[in-house]
Amino acid sequence: QVQLVESGGGLVQAGGSLRLSCADSRSNFGVLNMAWFRQAPGEEREFVAAISWNGGSTLYADSVGGRFTISRGNAKTTIYLEMNNLKPAAPAVYHCAARSEVCLGLSKSGQDYPYWGQGPRVAVSS
Repeated sequence: QVQLVESGGGLVQAGGSLRLSCADSRSNFGVLNMAWFRQAPGEEREFVAAISWNGGSTLYADSVGGRFTISRGNAKTTIYLEMNNLKPAAPAVYHCAARSEVCLGLSKSGQDYPYWGQGPRVAVSS
């Protein structure tokens, strides 16, 4: 079973940067399309970015505005979300998600991702 282990997060000042990471804990590489979702307390999960299993394709939410970058490590078992020029926001959890049906392409819908990490918390102070 896929287990996603995440790290990163924390408190950052507005305009600063933060990098999140998410790794498939299995010893052998799994072919997974992966994504990041943001969820603030009391709100639905919001799509942030997605990346294909080999890192060849990426998809971003319109709200990212070119400030975020999703990428894969050289081993392809870890993905990163580099967030730059962060804007003030209440604390939110950034969930890492994965799907094995890579032939269906990338998706912005959380319903298409059966595997989820617990997510690091990110807060941006003004």
